Amino acid sequence: MSIYRSAKNPIIEPKDIKPSGGDFEVIGAFNAGVVRFGGEVILLVRVAERPISTHPDIVLCGIYDTAERQIVLQEFSKDDGETDFSDPRLIITPSETYLTSISHLRVARSSNGIDFEIDDKPTMVPASEVENFGIEDARISVVEGVIYITYVAVSPFGVTTCLASTKDFQTFERYGVIFCPDNKDALLFPERIGGRYYALHRPVSNLFKKNEIWMAESPDLKCWGNHRCLMGPQRGLWDGVKIGASAVPFRVNEGWVEIYHGVDEENRYCLGAVLLDGEKPWKVIARSEKPLFEPETDYECEGFFGNVVFSCGALFEDGKVGIYYGAADTTVCYAEMPIADVLANLGV
Repeated sequence: MSIYRSAKNPIIEPKDIKPSGGDFEVIGAFNAGVVRFGGEVILLVRVAERPISTHPDIVLCGIYDTAERQIVLQEFSKDDGETDFSDPRLIITPSETYLTSISHLRVARSSNGIDFEIDDKPTMVPASEVENFGIEDARISVVEGVIYITYVAVSPFGVTTCLASTKDFQTFERYGVIFCPDNKDALLFPERIGGRYYALHRPVSNLFKKNEIWMAESPDLKCWGNHRCLMGPQRGLWDGVKIGASAVPFRVNEGWVEIYHGVDEENRYCLGAVLLDGEKPWKVIARSEKPLFEPETDYECEGFFGNVVFSCGALFEDGKVGIYYGAADTTVCYAEMPIADVLANLGV
């Protein structure tokens, strides 16, 4: 398989992002949604910021306060034996789980898809009680000329998927939660199929430990029903523990190609593909038994959370699939491969 990683990888790093405030440091710029718009490639980058602690035994957590309409800080002591700091992403107390960083979305623009100019200020920030712990992992779909953004909202209520739209990436209309918690990795198909809108999403069953990709349909992009399980993990393979949708699906002659992520028993995140029927997208035609793309370079294997390649967006143009992906939950990188190789991986 021919995989080309940009020689400029990582193309966006935390040091390239201005913090939203002097009390924060940027620790991650990753998991960017992508669209070609107005002659440019637009990324909506997830920017993870961490409050700066001046005491080595104090961990600070940023939380959006809906009453104050701003981010406030809460502190935790490393000397507290009942609090678990073992996962660098989490602060787990006996009564609640918090995030060590708080994320927002920020626009980056490029004429060539590699060299990006990044806005100095956040584009979308937490703004409601379901977003207290931040907003993450945007996917961008252009549906009937309208730019829609699905994104993950995190709060004490759980993990939900919210929907927004924009015409210019400057002002946004927010529609709120479209899938109940716990649910993430949601994205919209870029066109109606048989008069209906379709979405992929990933509900989580805490009881049965299920992490599967589901499909839903809608008459208006806001009310979703007819939920059905599309596919689950392939036990013992590269995606044997959990899976989730990644990039917005794109059409080829054979049907819909969805680039998705999978996690194995070593907690390694890779990317694969699934081919869905063009007119009945709930039907799986073929699926990757081996990953398309896996962490191999230093910047993919080492970082805030290593051994991760995770995509929220791809561009299918000129017979190639250009994948924008988060590496080690730290940076934005770019890779591309011929669509013929993607289909060959699927056995098509």
